[in-house]
Amino acid sequence: MRRLGLTLQVALTYIGTIVGAGFASGQEILQFFTRFGALAAVTIGISAILFVWLGAKMMLIASDIAARSYEDLNKALFGPRFGGWVSQFMMVVLLGVSAVMLAGAGSLFNEHLGINYQTGLLVTLLGCFFLLRKGMQAILAVNTIVVPVMLMFTVLIMIDTMTTPGAERWLLLGSDYSPWALWASPLLYAAFNLSLAQAVLVPLGARIKDRQVLIAGAWIGGIGIGFMLLVGHIALSLYMPGITQFAIPMGGIARQLGGTIQFIYLFLIFAEIFTTLIANIYGLSLQMRERLAWPRELLIFAILAFCYAGSQMGFGPLVSTLYPLFGLFSLGWLVLMMRKRSFGL
Repeated sequence: MRRLGLTLQVALTYIGTIVGAGFASGQEILQFFTRFGALAAVTIGISAILFVWLGAKMMLIASDIAARSYEDLNKALFGPRFGGWVSQFMMVVLLGVSAVMLAGAGSLFNEHLGINYQTGLLVTLLGCFFLLRKGMQAILAVNTIVVPVMLMFTVLIMIDTMTTPGAERWLLLGSDYSPWALWASPLLYAAFNLSLAQAVLVPLGARIKDRQVLIAGAWIGGIGIGFMLLVGHIALSLYMPGITQFAIPMGGIARQLGGTIQFIYLFLIFAEIFTTLIANIYGLSLQMRERLAWPRELLIFAILAFCYAGSQMGFGPLVSTLYPLFGLFSLGWLVLMMRKRSFGL
């Protein structure tokens, strides 16, 4: 039972780390999958395979080398000198993506709850600061609560979509994008998200030494991510192209479900944004503590202040410009992860 509990914690934390602002809002699904039409379902399957395989490998390598932060993993992949440079670049990426997460929370408050954007940012920042003081245990606990409820509501979205006229649009949706962009999208998506997930998966793998737990957790987590991607894609396809007008597209779909359910789903979108935000900031604080002798609370405060400044650009522009760019830079990291051997994976 203890091994089963650990496996579920790993899987739920994995899902919660990936399902952030871009995913939960629907923006990532639109950018990387739905806009490419009917073949997006195939590319989602490719992404799910990569999440299972490379998520397990990342945690096993971290366990092998007893990594203290994601810099130790990058040094194992790239060598001591170049690995340090890659880690510094990843620090910039994590800071940028954390600003996106925060902007997503502000947009959710403003667009769907009628609360001022800046108020939404400040509420989210305060929650992050107080929770992050409790460390990894708080991240595990939050994901254990939020992710199962998010999975349940994903099923609800799927049932609602399948009973709506035109539900088969995901099988018929056309696209004007090139085949190169189509087949590159699952690689870019997996590269981007896995390179970011190392902020949490590396210390998690180093903490949990049980190989079977890590592999099983990666299987459940990767399949769960693929399932949520597919359901999101099917739902978004039904409302294309009008759904693209929303900064939070899944919030627009939630409006179709009625008042109470819509409010609960919007809260869950916020919770998923929040879980990934705290995961990123936790990983950043571990990394920066190896370079700066600052107290942890001061580091967290400084990171949150930077994210607040970056979030002033707005959610939609940040996702559409930063995410594909970071995905492109992450491809090299993905290739080296594929080549690195750990227990035959």
